Amino acid sequence: MTRDTGWIKSSRSSGGSNACVEVRLTDIHVLVRDSKNPTGPQFRFRARTWRAFIQR
Repeated sequence: MTRDTGWIKSSRSSGGSNACVEVRLTDIHVLVRDSKNPTGPQFRFRARTWRAFIQR
């Protein structure tokens, strides 16, 4: 079984802000997208790269 959280809105995204980000965590990748444009482009990171990023 693989992990896939589905899309999760960032806790830093607020209702009155234009900075709304969603992430999707899997075993291999972390995907990041603009929640106001869900069919638009996505950033893809390796899970280990993402962990290093958020620990800084």
